[in-house]
Amino acid sequence: MIPGFSLLDYVALAVFLAAWLTYHQLMEGSWSERRTLNRRMDQFRLDWMNRMLARDNRIVDAQIVAALQNGTAFFASTSLLAIGASLAILQSSEDVMKIFSDLPFVAPANRMSWELKTFGITIIFAYAFFKFAWAYRLFNYTTILLGSTPPPAEAQTPAAQRHVRKAARMATLAGRHFNRGQRAFFFAIGYLGWYVNGWAFMAATFALFLVMLNRQFGADAHWVLDEEETA
Repeated sequence: MIPGFSLLDYVALAVFLAAWLTYHQLMEGSWSERRTLNRRMDQFRLDWMNRMLARDNRIVDAQIVAALQNGTAFFASTSLLAIGASLAILQSSEDVMKIFSDLPFVAPANRMSWELKTFGITIIFAYAFFKFAWAYRLFNYTTILLGSTPPPAEAQTPAAQRHVRKAARMATLAGRHFNRGQRAFFFAIGYLGWYVNGWAFMAATFALFLVMLNRQFGADAHWVLDEEETA
């Protein structure tokens, strides 16, 4: 047992990890096909690439990928800032612990447990950075595939059709890693509840899990895509 960690802390951490793994499986497992908002967008990426193949001028397509890259770069840089802030908290643990000790409902903690919690959230932000950085690289590869797309005159050839599928898969893979980075950001918000106590940690994780599920499966998330089918 780590000094300062109670049984409740271990249970709360196990609930947090289980929620993250469960959500990951719900979003990316075979069951999620055509059910989650993320997976339904995969078909639109393929539609985009098919329409791109028929265009002579593909500047707009390159601009779309550039916009996606810029958003990914923003989150990657934000991840680095969050890592720096976490490391800064580690360097001034005593001062921050004094501030938290005056807050109501905050469980007493020693320096070791506090620093381990902070190290944990640093790992989460580091994971997010690697996901965003890799997504940025994959969007770069998508741009290269756009540039090497055959001309519209060859659109019906098997080689052109294979190329379109490759570009769509590359864009889908980039989006998937971007989603994983955002997922880490969201779960980091729930992780902050651990600084209060184990109960707050589990409550924040559960609330966050429900909100994220609603974003992927709720009616508000799907009505735009379903409008044409129900019209």
